[in-house]
Amino acid sequence: MQVINLKTPLDMTSIEALNIGDRVELSGTIFTARDIIHKYLCENDPVSMPFDITGGVLYHCGPIVRKINGKYTVISSGPTTSERLEMYEPRMINRFGLRAIIGKGGMGEDTLNALKTSGCVYLQTISGAGVYIADRIKSVLDVWKLDEFGEPEAMWLFDVCDFPAIVTMDCKGNSLHKDIYNQSTKQRDEIFSTI
Repeated sequence: MQVINLKTPLDMTSIEALNIGDRVELSGTIFTARDIIHKYLCENDPVSMPFDITGGVLYHCGPIVRKINGKYTVISSGPTTSERLEMYEPRMINRFGLRAIIGKGGMGEDTLNALKTSGCVYLQTISGAGVYIADRIKSVLDVWKLDEFGEPEAMWLFDVCDFPAIVTMDCKGNSLHKDIYNQSTKQRDEIFSTI
């Protein structure tokens, strides 16, 4: 399968060309956000950040980092489950004009609708391979709210190269997660109907 190379910041032409099932590799800047940052950004307006996330790529990740010679190094950076952020994600997408969300497990109908109306995609990356993914992070460019929220819940800004993912929710309203769920449910019902 062909790999589509994407460079951040992502433009609408690139986003609109993506379909569920496409393999991509991202290079450029991405930022992390877990539960506390999502809640903070959705409940506070305005928010002053040291870097601009508008039009950016959000990664559902609580990285393990180590400070060596005054610089942060990422040791592990696997994805965290995205569904628990469903209550915040549509607002995050709309407020910041996000172009891609990276995580695992997919997201719900409200996020799928926000992806469609705002021009954003959901990318699933490799679960259980945090060290492998950390190798794709070339450097930590900045961190926000580290002292207040702690290492996994802080917002980290990464420079990445060839970060691997698969498009599982596109900006056309398609969801691979939804398709698999529907297909599995149908097969389950067919099996049980014969018992």
